[in-house]
Formats: sequence, C-alpha cells, structure tokens
Amino acid sequence: MTRIGVKRNKTALHLSLSEPAPLFGQLKLVIAITGASGSLYAQRLLDHLDPAEHEIHVILSNYARQVLQEELPNGLQLTDGVRQHSLKSMNVPFASGSNPADAMVVIPCTMGTLGRIAHGVSDDVLLRTADVMLKERRRLILVPRETPLSLIHVRNMELLLLAGATLIPANPSFYARPQSVEAVVDTVVARVLDHLEIQNDAQPRWQAERE
Repeated sequence: MTRIGVKRNKTALHLSLSEPAPLFGQLKLVIAITGASGSLYAQRLLDHLDPAEHEIHVILSNYARQVLQEELPNGLQLTDGVRQHSLKSMNVPFASGSNPADAMVVIPCTMGTLGRIAHGVSDDVLLRTADVMLKERRRLILVPRETPLSLIHVRNMELLLLAGATLIPANPSFYARPQSVEAVVDTVVARVLDHLEIQNDAQPRWQAERE
C-alpha cells in the first residue's frame, strides 16, 4: 500500500491503491482508437485489461494507424486473446443491438468521431457500435483530447451527455506526483477503468484520514 500525505490547513489527505471490488464479472469490451493524438492512452488502457478476465475487442479508425506509427515506435501492443476487427467489418456481433457489448471506450477520441457519434452517423463499425451502445443504453465512454474547444464541440458533447454517454477528457492529474509519462497517462486511464467498474491500481487514490 502506498500513502502520500498532503498537509492542508493541518488536515492530512492520504493516497492508497485500494478500492471497492468491481460490480461486474467478465465484460465484453470494445476499445476504439481514433486518430487523435494520445495513442499512449489507448495502449495503457489495454495494458491494464486482462483478456483472461474480459472479452476485449479493438477497432482502429482510418487515421489511427498513422498516429500510432508516429507516437508509439513499437506500434500498438495487443495481448494474446485481444481481438482486432476491420473498420468495415459490419458483421461483428457487437455492431447489432441483439448482441451489444457491455461497454465501449473510444480512446483517444477525435472531435470528428465525437461529432459523428453525437449526430447518429454510423457508416463504419466503430460508429455503428457507438450508436448501438447509446440506443441499447449500454456504457459508452469517450476520451477526447482536443484543445481549445469550439462551441460546436461543446454542443456535440452536450448531445452525447443527454444521450447517456460518459465523457472523460484526457486531462491528467498530478497530485500523486507521477514520475513518468506512463504514470501521467495512467491518471486518466484509472478514471476510465473506474467508470468501467473494473478494479485497478493504475494510480493511488485519496483515502479518508485515519483517526
């Protein structure tokens, strides 16, 4: 267990790696990667997911491959058991409302992809799967990394929030004093895992002060 104390007005706040147990067992997860900068967020999320515990599917957008080549010198590393699908393979089971995934994460998510999902465009398997997640009231998590934001971006985000999606912008935290780029990225990945309700130790957590 790791504990980091931060004194503020004589009140100690602590961090630990413990958290409540997950609510679900094995999940069918779809991890979609788009062409936004931030490929390491996707890689670290996959690193924290165990295909022996969850059914994991990966989809790459057309531009994701180019960004992956620029940002990950060794390419995207997939653990044995993770299934990758073609962007045009509309016959994947989770692209149908009769067999949806339990959760989908688009990480990182371009504003173009976010906008198309918000407006119901579903002309490839990534967009169709996101559309299915919304209409079937399943968990859809988008991790945008754009800055600054235009009014169009904000309105699209509003539509998605009203439709039931969860937005977790790629805004890392620093209170745990991360010592590497991966540790910084993991502060965002941990929030994604939390919203998937998957137990993880991706980052230390605030704990109540002990008496």
